[in-house]
Amino acid sequence: MNQIYFTDQIIKLGHMGSYVISAIILQLRMEKHFEQSLNKAVEYILLGNEWYVCDIIGERIMGYFLLKEPEKTLPILKNYINDKNGWIVRSVGVASHYAVKKGLGKKYVEVTFYLLLSKTDTKDFHTKKGIGWALKTISKFYPDIIQKFESNLLANPSIQPFFRKKIEIGLSRSSKYGSKYSD
Repeated sequence: MNQIYFTDQIIKLGHMGSYVISAIILQLRMEKHFEQSLNKAVEYILLGNEWYVCDIIGERIMGYFLLKEPEKTLPILKNYINDKNGWIVRSVGVASHYAVKKGLGKKYVEVTFYLLLSKTDTKDFHTKKGIGWALKTISKFYPDIIQKFESNLLANPSIQPFFRKKIEIGLSRSSKYGSKYSD
């Protein structure tokens, strides 16, 4: 049976578990069907049209792909961050959170951080939550990256207080987690 047909049928059920199962199947297809799996992830996020759908799929597909294939995934996330749909933009934050938490290489974390900063002027509630989650995670695991950008962060008036607070929260937890990953 065709895997995509199967995931499409599961998604049509509309249950939370449907998204988990379908996302895991798409995750397993990464090596041979990278782009098709990402395209399906976007389709399912748009179809689900809820924060939890975005988070389930964003972590398990976009986040997993970023962790395992950052060179291939980052250019795609750079397109997603400017998508007209807020769920797709949020998925970049969710993906970044997942990949950083699971050990994304530091040089990719820095690129990801810079990418996320491009959306710190957003007013959309759900987008703010996704991007903020990722900024908090980066701050928690890589406080040195935050220090590197600190003068820009302080001088940039477009970075909303919400995001500054998320970074502060992450930094407050960095003494426990900051040395977990070293490159």
